[in-house]
Amino acid sequence: MDDTSTRSEPESRPEEPVDPASDGPGDADGTRGDEAPEAAPDGASADETDIEALRERVESEYDFDDFGPSDMAQMSAEEWDAAFDPDTWITGDRLLDRVDAELKSRIATRDVFGVLERVREDGEERVLVYSDEGYAIIRPTGEVRGEGTVLRDIEPVVALAAMDSYEVPEPPDDWSLPHPDSVPEGSGEFGNLVIQVVAAIQTLAGVSLLVASAVADLGTIVAPAMGIIFLLVGVFLFAMVANARLSDRFRSEEYRDRLRALREAKQRPEFVPVEDGVVTDEDGAASDRDRDE
Repeated sequence: MDDTSTRSEPESRPEEPVDPASDGPGDADGTRGDEAPEAAPDGASADETDIEALRERVESEYDFDDFGPSDMAQMSAEEWDAAFDPDTWITGDRLLDRVDAELKSRIATRDVFGVLERVREDGEERVLVYSDEGYAIIRPTGEVRGEGTVLRDIEPVVALAAMDSYEVPEPPDDWSLPHPDSVPEGSGEFGNLVIQVVAAIQTLAGVSLLVASAVADLGTIVAPAMGIIFLLVGVFLFAMVANARLSDRFRSEEYRDRLRALREAKQRPEFVPVEDGVVTDEDGAASDRDRDE
C-alpha cells in the first residue's frame, strides 16, 4: 500500500490577472461590444420639415395683406410661430415708425378709429392710440398693452409691421380723423342708383304685363303671373335700397357722434394712462420691470 502522504502534489498553475477592460467581447480598440454607435440626429431635420409644411399651409390659408383681429384669433400658437419667425422681427425705432405709418393709413381708410400720438415711458418713445372705447400703447419691442376695441385692432397691425417682408403703405397727407360735419350721409350711392334702375324696370315690366292681361284677352295665365313676379321683385329691390340708405345714415350719424365726443373732450379719456405726454401706468411699468428681471 503506497503512502500518499510523502508524494508531492502537482504545482497549481498561477492565475492570470484579469483585465477589466477586456471583460466581454469587444473591438481591438477596447470598445465594449454592447455599446452601439451613436445614431445621427434626424429629429432636427424632421422638425424643420414639419415647420415648413405648417408655414406653407398658414400662408395659403390666411391673407396677410388683409390680416385682421378675426384672423389673429383663429390662429393657433403653432401657426403663429410658423408664420412669424421671431428671428426676423423688426424692433426698435424702426418698428415704431412702421407702426406709425401703418396706423395712419388705416385711420385714413377708417379701418382704425382713434387718435395717434407719440408719448414717452422710462425715457423711451412709445406709440399711443386711443379712442372713446379704449387705448393701446406700443413699445419698441413690439409689445402692445391696453384695453378695449383699440387694443384688439392694433395687435395685428403691430404683428404685420414687425414682419420685414410686409410693405407698409405710404400714409396720405391728411390721414387724421375727419371733422364731424365733413362725414357724408352714406356711401355706395352709385350702387343704390343701379339697384333703383333695375327695380324700376322690374316694376314697369310687371305693371305692363298686368295691364296687358286686363285689357287684352291673352288667353293665358302666364302673363299675369309673370307680371306679379316682376312687380314683387321691383318692390323688394326698392325696399332693399331704402334699408341700405337708412343703415348708412345710422352708421354715419354714429361715426359723427364719436368724432364729436373726441373733439369736444378737452383732454384724453380718464382710462388712458398718459399725462403730459408721459405714460403714468405704474402697474404696467412694474410688470415690465418684473419681466426684465
